[in-house]
Amino acid sequence: MEDRENSSGTFGGGFNRLISQDEVSADDNTLDSNQEKQQVSMSMMGPRSSLNHYKVLTGSLAVLAVILLAADIGLGVYYYKLTDGFHLVTDINSELAKLHASYNTAIQKRDEAKKELEKATSEHQVMKWELEHQSITCKTSEKEADKLQTDVVTLRSHLPMLKEGCRHCSAGWTYTTSRCYYFAFSSTLIRRTWQDARDFCRKQGGDLAVIDSREKNLALTELIRAYNKEKAMFQSGFWIGLRDVDEEGNWRWLDGTPLTVSFWNTGEPNNQGNEDCAATYPRDNPFFSWNDAPCSHHLKWICEMAPRFNN
Repeated sequence: MEDRENSSGTFGGGFNRLISQDEVSADDNTLDSNQEKQQVSMSMMGPRSSLNHYKVLTGSLAVLAVILLAADIGLGVYYYKLTDGFHLVTDINSELAKLHASYNTAIQKRDEAKKELEKATSEHQVMKWELEHQSITCKTSEKEADKLQTDVVTLRSHLPMLKEGCRHCSAGWTYTTSRCYYFAFSSTLIRRTWQDARDFCRKQGGDLAVIDSREKNLALTELIRAYNKEKAMFQSGFWIGLRDVDEEGNWRWLDGTPLTVSFWNTGEPNNQGNEDCAATYPRDNPFFSWNDAPCSHHLKWICEMAPRFNN
């Protein structure tokens, strides 16, 4: 058994050595074969193959040089374009700066012109207001001048009455239609009720006026319109000596004489609010100058008395 095993081991070991030697021999043969192939290849290339190889290399280098030259030229052109573009951008920036400066100058001039325009507009408005004021003042002056002229004409027309009044009437009284009349035009005299106005006249030696004729009505209405300063119609009335206090609608003068000739305004007398006393007003149409009013109302008044004929 042992012999067999030994012989087997010996056999195996020898076999292994045989295989290893064979593998080595095979590897050596392979290496030798490769070396031979390289030698054969090198021997087969020869001088012509080397020349071709150098030509190819030279051509490649030439192509590469051409490519590099083209790239250099391209870069040069690109750099030139970039430089030219840089100059262009610089020029554009310079132009933009000039335009910006011009724009700022234009804006400044515009603002200055706007201020000047506003100033001129303000001055124009002031001149317009002043002109309007002067126009109104001129119109007011013209009206006042016209009124003064009217007053002068009125005074001239009334001068004979004033002269006669000085001869036949007391101071402050006016002579017309052969009678002396006192008009409460003065602003210092307060308005009075009908009865208080009559008391004033009687203290002066007369009584409230009796307007019982066309001539008296025209003359007294003209004097009222010439000298009365009141604008409101309800304040511009003058008490006269006419009332219907004893019997509604039965109008009588102070001496008891019934009313025969009247100058009532349209719709008057209407007795609204117990209106029992009569007053005359400075209306444009003197034939519509009377109104009835409450006797307690406060108005101006007209006194009347007989003239003096001793001179």
